[in-house]
Amino acid sequence: MKPAIHPELNEVNVHCQCGNEFKTRSVKKELRVEICSNCHPFWTGKHKLLDTAGRVEKFNRKYAKKEEAAVAEAAVETVVPTPEA
Repeated sequence: MKPAIHPELNEVNVHCQCGNEFKTRSVKKELRVEICSNCHPFWTGKHKLLDTAGRVEKFNRKYAKKEEAAVAEAAVETVVPTPEA
């Protein structure tokens, strides 16, 4: 490796808008972030499924029909015709 071509890593404090601070290493002197692992919805358990234009309902309707058809088909197969006298 060539000497003196790599940036120097500094130990820096990362400041989040929620007030959380932690240390990491970076080539910058200071880092400020909008979202960290303490306030991000996915990591805090407040993550909500975003339904864009009813895609989730469309998916559920589509596969509910297939499931209903499979149940109806299974019910037809289990019906045994009774002999007529």
